[in-house]
Amino acid sequence: MASVRQVQVTFDCAEPERVARFWCEVLGYVVPPPPEGFATWDDYTRSLPLEKQDKGFVCSDPTGVGPRLYFQRVPEGKVVKNRVHLDVRVGTGLVGEERLAALEAECARLVALGAIRDQVLLADEENESCINMRDIEGNEFCLD
Repeated sequence: MASVRQVQVTFDCAEPERVARFWCEVLGYVVPPPPEGFATWDDYTRSLPLEKQDKGFVCSDPTGVGPRLYFQRVPEGKVVKNRVHLDVRVGTGLVGEERLAALEAECARLVALGAIRDQVLLADEENESCINMRDIEGNEFCLD
């Protein structure tokens, strides 16, 4: 049986490029170069039939380690809580107040980018502290 070596995470959204660029800032990801023969992504987009323009956008980990993120335009808006979400691991290895301070600092940076802070979940017997947040289109994620 073949083993999976790569994973792509796909987001449904209203504005693929806007949401992709937000996640580039959050994760330090980059927009890959446009297809061969095109100087920019705008040039490529303009070459497509009107109904295919702005249907999707990609960002990827420049190191090649993290998953590729794909953002696809869908007609319906977000209605319910995500069944899958990203945990943005900014507090790995930290505990207590040091962890909470790192989470709060990253939360402030992401709020400035347009994220929404929902709730701080403080450490208990089983889990360390984390902050529940939403991206610029309301998709839930955690600072962990």
